[in-house]
Amino acid sequence: MKMWKGALATILAAALIGGCSSNAGSGTGSGGNAQGSEGGAKSVNLKVFIAQPRLKEHYDKFIADFAAKEKAEKNIDVSIQLEMPPADNAAQILKTRLASNDAPDVFAIHAINEIPSYYKAGYLEDLSDQPFVGKLLDSVKPSVTTTDGKVVAVPLETLSWGYLYDKKIFADLGLTPPTTLTEMKTTVEKLKANNITPFLLSYKEAWIPQLFLPLAVGAKMNTEEGEKDFIDRMNADQGSFAEMKSMFEIIDLVNANGTEKALEVGGDDGAAAFAEGKAAMWIQGPWYAETILKSNPELDFGVAALPINDNPDATMINLSASTSLAVSKTSKTRRLPWISSTRPGETTPMLSSKRSNLIRRHAPFIRRELPLG
Repeated sequence: MKMWKGALATILAAALIGGCSSNAGSGTGSGGNAQGSEGGAKSVNLKVFIAQPRLKEHYDKFIADFAAKEKAEKNIDVSIQLEMPPADNAAQILKTRLASNDAPDVFAIHAINEIPSYYKAGYLEDLSDQPFVGKLLDSVKPSVTTTDGKVVAVPLETLSWGYLYDKKIFADLGLTPPTTLTEMKTTVEKLKANNITPFLLSYKEAWIPQLFLPLAVGAKMNTEEGEKDFIDRMNADQGSFAEMKSMFEIIDLVNANGTEKALEVGGDDGAAAFAEGKAAMWIQGPWYAETILKSNPELDFGVAALPINDNPDATMINLSASTSLAVSKTSKTRRLPWISSTRPGETTPMLSSKRSNLIRRHAPFIRRELPLG
């Protein structure tokens, strides 16, 4: 969880500074406001909206530790109202709140998919002059930057994915993760011959089948000369998904060899089914590792790159900036000093550090198997 603690601490500390600076002693208690109390202590109330309910336990502990630290070091009583809706309807809830003048002070959005529309609607505060901006990796900064050059969010995490596979099943059958589409077809047939369902399908939440798109399109962009500028051409209304029709080969293979009732199975149910060995592979990322291991602590599984064609160079794992924290333009924290309060020993991979620069704009990929440890 070190990956997001630095970013979360940065934005919460900033909100506290804003609340205390602008409202101390004002007698108001709405989101982002502060009140003086006996002994000179201030109280600050913040509303935070993050659609990651599966991580609630971690967020609650971090917020409790953060509040205790602020009280001990700065004599500030912090109250944080944390709202964590399911990911599938979070966007609609958030848009309704923003449009009805009930905006949270801080909210999470997807860096690449959602920043453009939220910025166009006027919901995002410009953070370009804040200190954290100078610490962003050059490869990550474009993910939280608008087309007119404004930084409007703090990257919270990176995500990497391909597919999860059951290492024991693979080892028992003498299988290794395939590097081409033809090899994947052979793997599928061997699994079926041994009465093992090749793929777990869990499409109740729309974001899960959407994982195919960046895997396939990104891999083609990184390996096919004529597709390197695909996103730029699409944004200029000069490209077409007809160029990407070959991506349906792997999608069709997965869907033809998966578990039943895919539209009735969500992410948590999928994790439980994978933990039970209901299928050998699952198009998913390691963010479900903790959920899977809670169901079956003994399960040995890994993350491998998904083949999309017979070019092994196109078999890649996606690594991308994703969830980011933004400040509402109507929040009382705007235009106030921000600080970076990453704790000693903790780093955020999106900020400048000694970590390798692995993230690239649009379709960042690495060719390797990811360790889960």
